[in-house]
Amino acid sequence: MSHSIRRGLAVASALTATVALAACSSGGEATTGDDGEFEPLTDITLQLQWLPQAQFAGYYVALEQGYFEEEGFENVDIVPSGGDIVPQDALVAGDADFAVAWVPKVLGTMEASGVELTDIAQVYQASGTLQVSWADSGIESVADFEGQRIGSWGFGNEWEIFAAMADEGLDSTTTSIVTQDFSMNALLDGDVDAAQAMTYNEWAQVLETVDPETGELYTEDDFNVISYEDTAGAMLQDALWADTERLESDPAYADAAVRFLKAVTKGWVFARDNPEEAATIVYDIAVNAEAAFPVGPTHQLWQMNEVNKLIWTGGEFGVVDSAAWDATVAGALSALNQDGLELITGEPADSAYSNEYIEAALAELADEGVVVDGAYTPIDVTLTEGGQ
Repeated sequence: MSHSIRRGLAVASALTATVALAACSSGGEATTGDDGEFEPLTDITLQLQWLPQAQFAGYYVALEQGYFEEEGFENVDIVPSGGDIVPQDALVAGDADFAVAWVPKVLGTMEASGVELTDIAQVYQASGTLQVSWADSGIESVADFEGQRIGSWGFGNEWEIFAAMADEGLDSTTTSIVTQDFSMNALLDGDVDAAQAMTYNEWAQVLETVDPETGELYTEDDFNVISYEDTAGAMLQDALWADTERLESDPAYADAAVRFLKAVTKGWVFARDNPEEAATIVYDIAVNAEAAFPVGPTHQLWQMNEVNKLIWTGGEFGVVDSAAWDATVAGALSALNQDGLELITGEPADSAYSNEYIEAALAELADEGVVVDGAYTPIDVTLTEGGQ
């Protein structure tokens, strides 16, 4: 089996787009004969929404452990982004067969452009977004956001903020949304009153930083932390998306979707049961990538631990929970940004998600004796300066 991992980057913090390895071409349309038979796809491209890190461990593990090969794929290309590639746009353009993207971002794209995409597996079942402020800031809940400088990366990551504010009846136009980079420097330097962070990434970054006043790492007691999972702003995040029309018209693509989901499910099961080894796999890829940030081995282990908590929440792996989907749509409909603009104005099409493909994948895995059910038991991770 041949595979490639393309590395690309264009971050708000002045990182530059780059491609280091030649990519395998996307699988494309397959020919179906008069008898309904088709030639299975063997080449696929997966578009990620960020750089190589444990956020995507299940896909890298599936590659490194040969799970894609077991499902009949000969060439698998995993393409990172750093803001230079919008995953759903790459999928629509035919540059990828599948893509990882947050649900609200794709809902916005579908309404704005009229394209049809389908969430075929909801990998993350809970929101990992936080808003972090200093312990003495007076910002203890979303209700305290009005009049504050609230940090966000943009790129659609801000909609949880606005959905949570809308639920509180707050005026989003009174809030100054400050674009922050993908570190916690905006908070540490006083450029924002509350910085956006993911449980598995930026929150660790601030706890990996030395407090100049004490000479020791900052601790959780130094900050107030608001989790959007505890608010009405919680939205479904990392999902696997496919081209709706292609699923409906191309049986080879639909077949590939199930085989693809079988492979990545096995990858995430491995990451759940072997978090240290999975983190090492990702670290080895990230440290050799043209662009990755942050890369430290301890940081990747923390990330793997936290990501598993968002995935293994008690339900079936990858199955879209209708209540969580409806809550995400409701939040997207209610959210108004600082300029009074809406993310979406109407309900998405019924085809915006389907459990058909992940349920088929889980059924086949069960028949093959692969145990997918199981909770994640978190491990203890002690952060170090810079995540090294």
